[in-house]
Amino acid sequence: MGDYPWVLSALHVEPLLRARKAGREKATTSLDLGLSQVELAVEAEGVILPGGEGLAWEEVERVAANPAACFAIENGQAAKIQRYSEVRNRVNVLLPTGRAPTVLISGVQMHRVRDVDPWADTERKIRTIAPVTGRVLDTCTGLGYTAIVAARTAAEVVTIELDPAILEVARLNPWSRPLFENPRIRQIVGDALDEVDILADGSFGRIIHDPPMFNLAGDLYSGEFYRSLYRVLAPRGRLYHYVGDPESRSGRSATNGALRRLQEAGFSRVVRRPEAFGLLASK
Repeated sequence: MGDYPWVLSALHVEPLLRARKAGREKATTSLDLGLSQVELAVEAEGVILPGGEGLAWEEVERVAANPAACFAIENGQAAKIQRYSEVRNRVNVLLPTGRAPTVLISGVQMHRVRDVDPWADTERKIRTIAPVTGRVLDTCTGLGYTAIVAARTAAEVVTIELDPAILEVARLNPWSRPLFENPRIRQIVGDALDEVDILADGSFGRIIHDPPMFNLAGDLYSGEFYRSLYRVLAPRGRLYHYVGDPESRSGRSATNGALRRLQEAGFSRVVRRPEAFGLLASK
């Protein structure tokens, strides 16, 4: 387990509560949001975690009563995984989905969760720029899923995150652990607007630009930033840009505006990729 705490959600304490009600002495669940399974001893006072630490039923029930949150288990206590962002003046909350969790920023989900889970959604985005080899730029780290999936085949992924608070949430998310462990991923904490400016011309074969919604990060949809991305993209390189649901009014508007500005920035071919809620641009 290393330095990471166990993590539970309401979904994963259900088997524990069912076992208690049925009088069973064992229950199987996940302590890392579904990545693995473990059998726990069920006792009158609570459950026994690996290593012998106990988790009282009061703590288990508190997790069960909060289905829209994930909880880190440390020293017998269940603490909601959330952090206040001094950068955005908003609260970041880790939200369980049944598979890879997403993050809420003041109630706004940062991943698609309808008809697809955040991990599968990330894989769809990465497929738009396949093959993913060489150096890859990820402009908005978030929970790190983009960087993690890209690093499966890329030689190096450089990923930029503005908000240290979101990285604190990611560090507690079991699905984000490769972000901190994979030597092919290099993290930069800073404003992408500034950090991209100091990157070398033509230094990335692939770029994944998956920013927050326009009303949270309008500068990342600007023509000026697109020109910076064009500059650091290698000849014949490809860029994926998330813009939102193309069937929604806001998504259509964001898509049309981004497509026009990408073309004005110099990208030779910009096509819609509705299955990935984004645009594919080539240099």
